[in-house]
Amino acid sequence: MRILPEDRRVLDALEAREAQIVERAVDWCAINSGSRHIAGLEKQKLILAELLDDLPGELRHRALTASPEVADDGTLRHQPHTDALLMTVRPGAPVQVVLTGHYDTVYPAESVFQKVVARDDGALNGPGIADMKGGVSVMLAALEEFERHPLRDRVGYRVLLSPDEEIGSLGSGAVLAEIGRLGHVGLTYEPALSDGTLAGARKGSGNFHLVVKGKAAHAGRDFALGRNAIAAAAELACRLHALNGVHEGVTVNVAKISGGAPLNVVADNAVVRFNVRVPDAEGAAWIDRAIDEVCARPPFEGISIHRHGGFTRPAKPFDASQQALFGAVKAVGDLLGQPIGWKPSGGVCEGNNLYAVGLPNVDTLGVRGGDIHSEAEYAWPQSFVERAQLSALILMKLASGEIDAAGIRALRDAGPASTNDRALAEETE
Repeated sequence: MRILPEDRRVLDALEAREAQIVERAVDWCAINSGSRHIAGLEKQKLILAELLDDLPGELRHRALTASPEVADDGTLRHQPHTDALLMTVRPGAPVQVVLTGHYDTVYPAESVFQKVVARDDGALNGPGIADMKGGVSVMLAALEEFERHPLRDRVGYRVLLSPDEEIGSLGSGAVLAEIGRLGHVGLTYEPALSDGTLAGARKGSGNFHLVVKGKAAHAGRDFALGRNAIAAAAELACRLHALNGVHEGVTVNVAKISGGAPLNVVADNAVVRFNVRVPDAEGAAWIDRAIDEVCARPPFEGISIHRHGGFTRPAKPFDASQQALFGAVKAVGDLLGQPIGWKPSGGVCEGNNLYAVGLPNVDTLGVRGGDIHSEAEYAWPQSFVERAQLSALILMKLASGEIDAAGIRALRDAGPASTNDRALAEETE
């Protein structure tokens, strides 16, 4: 594998656009597009739709079904979502690539973290600069310049930009599954680590909510008649926490107990919220049974427990197809003088969803950065053009056949049959 003159022209064009690739991501970060901030998401979506529409394909605004959420009082409500953007280019080409990213962030509308500033060390600090407005800018730049390559017609692709990744892709999960089945390989633009290291194997993840119901009573006059849901929730939280260390690789993080009542009232309502991480399908099945067992034993008489939530992202092991794809990405990085390494991650993303329906993928092709999901989030500006060149050269080597997309997909198809599709179905609670 080597860089050909026609490849070099694309790489040089990206280098000439370095400032613009960075600056547009900085501008996007000034748009608050927290996952529940519909007005901000709409504004960001329209900007991205204009850019996607410049690519030579069909742009569709995919409406997403509202996703169920448990309120602090235990009632079930539905979170609306803005449309996902799906761009389809050359669906009949011999090589099919799925590229995904998200335009939502974790920062709510009222957050004080609203713009990008340069740190003294040169890093850019801002909301979504790494996760993943920087990554979306990198992805689009690579596609824009790849369209100038003479072998572009050999590669077709689908680009999905979703508004709900940070809250589990409950709305966009079905679209991810749909397009994941149609590709040979996938490229996703979560941030790499600060040194460029990629995430290899990933654990699976599930979010759960236990609605605990008791009986209200006056804390002085009729205390014995009450059934305290907060006390029951606390005991349930301890039982869940005690599951840590019982099954290898499975962790349970009890994150929050909501609910309660005034100090002079026995609380009749509480919600226990927790996340689980699992290394494989066996671990997922084990913790699923363990949660059911916890729910089957109310801490005391008069308490009822209702379970909500489930797994949204199955585990993503580093199988033969993943090893082949990562090896190809490393070879491309070597051509560019970019050392590429990888290591397992307990984090999850859209790459889990794509793998679950049979698509080998690299999901940390975004900018180099760190401290995501905090007000210290940062990205290195020099990594924008580096990563755009990496993605563009991957696409060029897929087009030339030097990266065997069909062969990589065949390795995945030849592996153990996936049992994870069911985990991608939206909960119908």
